[in-house]
Amino acid sequence: MLKLGVNTVLFKKYDVATALKAIKLAGYDGAELSCIQGMCEHLVLDAWQSQAPLVRAAAREAGVQLLSMEVASLDEERLAKAFEAAAWLGIPVVNVGPSGKSNVEEDLNACIDTLRKRAEVAAKHGVTLCVKAHVGASIYSTETTKKAMAAIDMPSFAIDMDPSHIHRAGEKPEEALAAVVSRMGHVHIRDCKGPGPSPGAPDMQACGRGDINLRGYFEALVNAGYEGPVCLEVIGPELDMQHAQAIASESYGYMNAVLKSLGAR
Repeated sequence: MLKLGVNTVLFKKYDVATALKAIKLAGYDGAELSCIQGMCEHLVLDAWQSQAPLVRAAAREAGVQLLSMEVASLDEERLAKAFEAAAWLGIPVVNVGPSGKSNVEEDLNACIDTLRKRAEVAAKHGVTLCVKAHVGASIYSTETTKKAMAAIDMPSFAIDMDPSHIHRAGEKPEEALAAVVSRMGHVHIRDCKGPGPSPGAPDMQACGRGDINLRGYFEALVNAGYEGPVCLEVIGPELDMQHAQAIASESYGYMNAVLKSLGAR
């Protein structure tokens, strides 16, 4: 059974205990812990030793599994702390975004080199580092993702396949998945209204509201035998609880129904 989660960034207005309870009420199996500096730090990495026990207690009280952690940054010091914290919390996946700019070969090579070094550190902690293609960055498409896959051949490195970024790269995620699924360790999921570069307002990121063929994507995911986490990641302005809960619940209803029809829930 595929496990569904929500990145706690959707509930960035609230503390981690409140966010995790809301995620459980929406029906999800687990959560992705947001550790994105400047956006949402439900675990402050500089103080992870004192905060991690509180996060673990909150997850147990809410009845959710901590499926992944998002750091975004490739900063060496922050990721070293993230890997330590993730290992302590039993979180198997740490997600980051790529550095550099699109279509700049030097940036792509530098990003791949950095990812390789960070994956070596992740391995020491028994954690998997996942990177996703990102609009405007050096890794932004299926082809650039494949270059990273070919250059970094180690178990501690995997792909976070976010269909909204692949959609905004002008591709069809349900077709692009086949090229990367063998190395996928995580899925960031959301819908997207229009071609981008923005994924649209938070409401339009709710699964089923946008233009991505998410049913086709899930069908490809299930047929390929993917068994990793699938976590809703909705970005944008700070939302009140009613608004955030509505997006989480609507997305869960859509994903759960689709996956049940495919025999994966």
